[in-house]
Amino acid sequence: MCESSLRAVGWARSLPVASGVKAAREWARGHLESLGWTESAPETVDAVLLTVSELVTNAHVHAHSTAQLVLTWDNRCLHVSVRDSSAALPAPRSPSAERTSGRGMFLVDALADEWEARPCAGGKAVTACFRPPARPTG
Repeated sequence: MCESSLRAVGWARSLPVASGVKAAREWARGHLESLGWTESAPETVDAVLLTVSELVTNAHVHAHSTAQLVLTWDNRCLHVSVRDSSAALPAPRSPSAERTSGRGMFLVDALADEWEARPCAGGKAVTACFRPPARPTG
């Protein structure tokens, strides 16, 4: 295999507005367990699950849309993508004592190694990247 080849494994799930965010977290946790992350990178798992919660909540609450959740692991980064039907791109807002919501993307920004939002046909996709901590050598 040449070095430019990329191997990846991925999973996808559609989460209607009525399905609830807990189902998204449980589904994602099962796939993180299959990667061995719950044992080797529990803090990263917590960050991924909180990000899944925030992105799916944003799709349901702000876009009033089904959330298309996709996890892709390419041996370097776990990409957590949520697609919804709103074209409005999210942006982190600073926390405020006056607002009771609006901290989701601020949290994603703090938790993920990187993230991006991009328009796509019929809506947008928000993708966060998580790299597990390096394993000690020796």
